[in-house]
Amino acid sequence: MSRTRSITQRLASLRRHNLYRRRRVVEGAQGREIDIGGRRLLNFCSNDYLGLAADPRLRESLCAATRRWGVGAGASHLVCGHTAAHQQLEEALADFTGRPRALLFGSGYAANMGAIGALAGSRDRIYQDRLNHASLLDGGWLSGAGCHWYAHADAADLERQLAAAGEAGGQALVASDGAFSMDGDLCPLDDLVHATRQHGAWLMIDDAHGFGVHGRGGRGLVDAEHYGTAEVPVLVGTLGKAFGTAGAFVAGDEDFIELLVQRARHYIYTTAQPAALAAATLTSLRIAEAEEWRRERLRELVARFHAGLAGLGLPVPAARLSIQPIVIGDPGRTLALSAALEEAGLLVTAIRPPTVPVGTSRLRVTFTAAHEPADVDRLIEALATVLRRLPGESADG
Repeated sequence: MSRTRSITQRLASLRRHNLYRRRRVVEGAQGREIDIGGRRLLNFCSNDYLGLAADPRLRESLCAATRRWGVGAGASHLVCGHTAAHQQLEEALADFTGRPRALLFGSGYAANMGAIGALAGSRDRIYQDRLNHASLLDGGWLSGAGCHWYAHADAADLERQLAAAGEAGGQALVASDGAFSMDGDLCPLDDLVHATRQHGAWLMIDDAHGFGVHGRGGRGLVDAEHYGTAEVPVLVGTLGKAFGTAGAFVAGDEDFIELLVQRARHYIYTTAQPAALAAATLTSLRIAEAEEWRRERLRELVARFHAGLAGLGLPVPAARLSIQPIVIGDPGRTLALSAALEEAGLLVTAIRPPTVPVGTSRLRVTFTAAHEPADVDRLIEALATVLRRLPGESADG
């Protein structure tokens, strides 16, 4: 079979199974409404949870910093790309997370891959929640360590596996999302801390969807008032979600972060993010911490959404903030529901395998602090209409 024919057949299979993906061309800034294809749609797809991506203060901060720093960093951090703006942001992130040090990466994917690759090797073992983000899973596979998976949010299953390994050679690393990106539920952090302490394992939490949204001042699930580097040695966060810019960071103690500087390939061998972006992120960090009303707004919106779902007789998700899944099951029906909502002027993403397990295709609703209560009411009304128009099995949340 020719290479071209093989690729064509693989693409055809994706289309046949309703797993083919298409990009949208967005024609304006992120916000509660978004411009696509000449239409203005009410946006329930964005991870811009605090509504900061187009905030005028961030725009001005970025423009001012560009006038000072230019556009590109020009080199990797270890050559000549690490500026005072990067250094200031790293210090602010360390202070925000209550950790001795933080290190910037170009993306959350790179941060997870780099941290795992620097920590684990062929003699080590990695234990991961089955619903972890792809970047954690890929980091484990590419590290060469022995990979193990425990049942979702099931610390008892993790403990059984750690105990069964006994005194096996090498280091054990347990990795979990903090807030899970497709279900919006939280990891059982207390239980994970207990399990890793009992068995001498490292604990790594990727709180990409928690920073800015959960916790005291938006510090996320791993608050330094409760969990230090002894309990959670590796903490990862992203800047392109609640903070509205781009990039990511890893926070930990001095020696661990210095190990990443020396060994994390995803840090060493890539150009630093623009200094102006680091400066804008520093502005965003200060806003996110100070403006508690943004987190209060999210809580109000989710409570209203849950009441609306209950009024329709639909299951209410366990998630309390931002990410609200409506599990449909069949990918074809999920796509049809998403398309019907878009026809009604609402953008709600259809999420299908392999992003989620087979049989759990869903509408992934995300709220931001920019949404209004009336937007939630409009979404509930539209859901009621499209579910009546497209009969099938009831949604299962």
